[in-house]
Amino acid sequence: MHFGVTEIIIIALIVLLLFGGKKIPELMKGLGKGVKSFKDGINEKDEDQKSNSAQSERSNSETV
Repeated sequence: MHFGVTEIIIIALIVLLLFGGKKIPELMKGLGKGVKSFKDGINEKDEDQKSNSAQSERSNSETV
């Protein structure tokens, strides 16, 4: 599905009419915070997995 310039402008105008000019920046700010929080959670999970695998490798080498 490809959107042309005309379709994007129509969608933008509908959003502007529905939410008003003052609400859109607030919505985008909230969306940005949500995305940042999601990325932080993903990065934290990756770091935990890396540290857990490093600890298990150390414990395996110590038992040998």
